[in-house]
Amino acid sequence: MQLQEAIALIQNKTIQTNAQQEWADLGCGAGLFTHALANLLQAGSIIHAVDKNIATFKKYSSQVMVKPMQLDFVTADIYLQALDGVLMANSLHYVKDKIALINKLSQITKTNAHLLIVEYDTDISNLWVPYPVSFSALQQLFSKAGYSTVSKLHEHPSLYNRAGIYSALISK
Repeated sequence: MQLQEAIALIQNKTIQTNAQQEWADLGCGAGLFTHALANLLQAGSIIHAVDKNIATFKKYSSQVMVKPMQLDFVTADIYLQALDGVLMANSLHYVKDKIALINKLSQITKTNAHLLIVEYDTDISNLWVPYPVSFSALQQLFSKAGYSTVSKLHEHPSLYNRAGIYSALISK
């Protein structure tokens, strides 16, 4: 996926405000979606780019401050507070206990924070997507966890899977 496609996949008016925001990108990998998010946030915003192997992360020049952090967000405590949002692009499908992670996210985000999810729209696991979460399953999961809004934003075809990729915005 190219940067412009990643931007188009997560673009939405809810996170594009005139205010500076602080976000975390959990499972940032090389940083494609971190960079996409940086293109949507106001200058002066902060993104914590979190991955258990930060060596592949590519820093981009931006008016948004990107702070790489090496951490396994699934097993370790996340020492961030009062985040305006959390981006998880192709990382939620690596989490077996999604409810435990959602509870962890509630502790590091503001009450009115947004979660921005990018995932494969399938419930069939494979070697690369061990714990898949289709959009339908995502709605049920977050509804059960007390979130009131789970909205599909955009879809994109997948090169590796019959199921497409979707983006979703979640809020309480």
